[in-house]
Amino acid sequence: MKSTVQHSALEIENLSIGYPNKKKDILIARNINFSLQPGELCAIIGVNGIGKSTLLRTIGKVQPKLSGEILMKGKSLNAYKTLELAAMVSIVLTEPIASKNVSVLELVALGRQPYTNWIGTLTQKDKSKILEALNVLELIELQHKKCYELSDGQLQRALIARALAQETTLMLLDEPTSHLDLYHKVQILKLLKSIAHKTQTTVLFTSHEIEMAIQLCDKILILGKGENHFGDPCELIEQKAFEKLFPTDTVTFDARSGSFRIEK
Repeated sequence: MKSTVQHSALEIENLSIGYPNKKKDILIARNINFSLQPGELCAIIGVNGIGKSTLLRTIGKVQPKLSGEILMKGKSLNAYKTLELAAMVSIVLTEPIASKNVSVLELVALGRQPYTNWIGTLTQKDKSKILEALNVLELIELQHKKCYELSDGQLQRALIARALAQETTLMLLDEPTSHLDLYHKVQILKLLKSIAHKTQTTVLFTSHEIEMAIQLCDKILILGKGENHFGDPCELIEQKAFEKLFPTDTVTFDARSGSFRIEK
């Protein structure tokens, strides 16, 4: 009887990130180690400029790593062909979309590109996945609206719907709650948690919403200047990892409530 090896959805080993340079590489962060299982929701948090977006873009192969390993299902990221990777990883970045003159339906349909033929013909399965994504993100009534007609929150949902329609095992999102009010921030994060758990998609996102991440995420990666911390929120609270995020004379972390308090 053959034994089946179960690989993590994503494994990061001794990763260094930054920007390659002919004279000297510009290092942003190093010694990054963590792994995620299918269906886990994980936030990357840390102070501004610490490398959250750079890490996400590196995992998504938008920019090259400096050193270390990125493994998906036990296989090196560099071993995947472009089309293979597009069927495994969907990315929602902070950059504006190329054209806001497309409809919500057209935008979400772009998520099916890894599966369509060379002329982009949508099969019945493609149409079904697009409709499913529109339903999950509550965009049915908006599907024929142009993207320039949408609010920030509606456009964010449309971009997530495109990623969901792509039907990948890993979804990467850079600041998915930026520019949203409190209600819509919570709505988006709860939605991402639901997508992760129901579809067994691993969802990794960058965020400044630390208190929300503590309440909703399965795992959290804290990028720090000297060291990085990874684990479930309760483990990180026990390790006092959140207390090291900000200068204690300005902001302190209350472990009992899982929230930050401003020092007056």
